Amino acid sequence: MINKLKYFFGVFISLPLLPVLYFQGKKIKKEIPKLPEAKNPKGFVNGNFKDTIHILSIGESTIAGVGVEFHENGFTGALANTLSTELKSNINWRVYARSGYTVQQVCKKIIPKIEEKTTDLIVIGMGGNDAFTLNSPKKWTKAIKNLVNLLQIKFPETPIFFTNMPPIKEFPAFTRPIKFVIGNLVEILGEHLHISVNNKPNMYYNNEVITLKTWSKRNTLPTNDSKLYFSDGMHPSELTYKVWGKETGLFIKSKIRK
Repeated sequence: MINKLKYFFGVFISLPLLPVLYFQGKKIKKEIPKLPEAKNPKGFVNGNFKDTIHILSIGESTIAGVGVEFHENGFTGALANTLSTELKSNINWRVYARSGYTVQQVCKKIIPKIEEKTTDLIVIGMGGNDAFTLNSPKKWTKAIKNLVNLLQIKFPETPIFFTNMPPIKEFPAFTRPIKFVIGNLVEILGEHLHISVNNKPNMYYNNEVITLKTWSKRNTLPTNDSKLYFSDGMHPSELTYKVWGKETGLFIKSKIRK
């Protein structure tokens, strides 16, 4: 009930801003260069260990590695390196992602293309595009449940991990009104995701709200240079992918080693 009130209150106070958001959004889209997705969506981390863990990464532009040339330098590559070290295992990884996709589009256009018959871990990074398209929490929750259902049909025993929601309020390319409206919406979607997966078997969501200040403090990095963290003002840089992949890997380890 509280989440619903927060959403409808946000809609109410955002309505006068919609014309402003429209024109500011068009201007940002025109000014930001369209970056390609990363290359080589398959990889193997050979740590010379006895065991090998198979991972599938699924999602939108951040999982697709927009902002770096190769996936090994993106989120999944960093995640695989962390898990290899922390779990003392080789990591076989593959990415299924597309820039611009909402959860509904992932369900329709990506999940049917997954070739693997088995996998040990599934990692999902979504939320940005559902916020950008102003999807309601109800529509978002329905799509998430459908995504989980489709994956559990394919991989009934595999743990599913959802990454943090994208830190839209930190995007330097966005104006204050866009950060306010879209940033608040993505956090509301994150709260609904938490409700959807909390205490469900084999399902986990890292519900920490990412801030550059917190990340910088934990990883001894400067906080006042956004160019370190964003390749184009909204997509992660190689450094950000490295930090995000590391933190996600540690989150996964904390859950599967309990």
